[in-house]
Amino acid sequence: MIELGKIQELTVVEKSDFGLYLGELPFDPEFCEKVLLPNPEVTDAMKLGDNISVFIYKDTKDRLVATTKRPTIILGEIAPLKVAEVTNIGAFLEWGLIKDLFLPFKEQTTKVKTDKSYVVGLYVDKTERLCATMKVYNLLEINAPLEINKTAKGLVCQVSDEYGIFVAVEGKYHGLIPKREIYQNYQAGDWIDVRITRVREDGKLELSVRKQINGQMEVDAKKLLEFIHVSQGFLDLHDKSSPLEIKNRLNMSKASFKRAIGKLLKEGVIELKPNGIKSRIFKD
Repeated sequence: MIELGKIQELTVVEKSDFGLYLGELPFDPEFCEKVLLPNPEVTDAMKLGDNISVFIYKDTKDRLVATTKRPTIILGEIAPLKVAEVTNIGAFLEWGLIKDLFLPFKEQTTKVKTDKSYVVGLYVDKTERLCATMKVYNLLEINAPLEINKTAKGLVCQVSDEYGIFVAVEGKYHGLIPKREIYQNYQAGDWIDVRITRVREDGKLELSVRKQINGQMEVDAKKLLEFIHVSQGFLDLHDKSSPLEIKNRLNMSKASFKRAIGKLLKEGVIELKPNGIKSRIFKD
């Protein structure tokens, strides 16, 4: 079966003046589907019987057509796409193919603007056309084949003041960075490194942008020392500073701040003063 919106390996079953026709084996011309790979996509090396990996979409006349190009997204994936044009029927997005991808108004969660990028998924509408949607939540999968404390790439889908950051792990699995784990600003469309901290009962992932404690302590200690040196060798934060002040100034929790201090003290590069932290190695 030739499937719209997917990458398939099909066989060259017929030549024509317009290109090569591809189908599945065993191929019967009376009963089996075939799809055209247009001449601009055909190379001299392609011949009858060859297997070719192609993406299936529809051309400007709504006919099924194959391409050897890999679009930015296929069915089951989400990605940030740039708006090429906004019209009175919706928007059209660049996705690496000649025909731009249609984003209907009803599938937009915010008003889109030309030349801006938005996180979208791909779906087949009621008229059997490929369209984009900004309502990506229901397109994501659960039960990702990922282990606790493993790192992965994540696409920021939505930033929520109430819950945290909704992330598409590896561009396809449900993930959430809880509000308590956020120490810097992210925007929808950002690709970030995340660590799996928990698999919930519903199969969705809880995430962190921070490493495990030992590795993160090294990162935090380096960051803290850099802040001290930027502040001319003295930083007016200490054990009595509030968690909010530490988070706002250093983008880390108070617990992480204290672990970083402990590491730097052990290394002998700082000393504590009643009103802050002084570097022992700072040179003006």
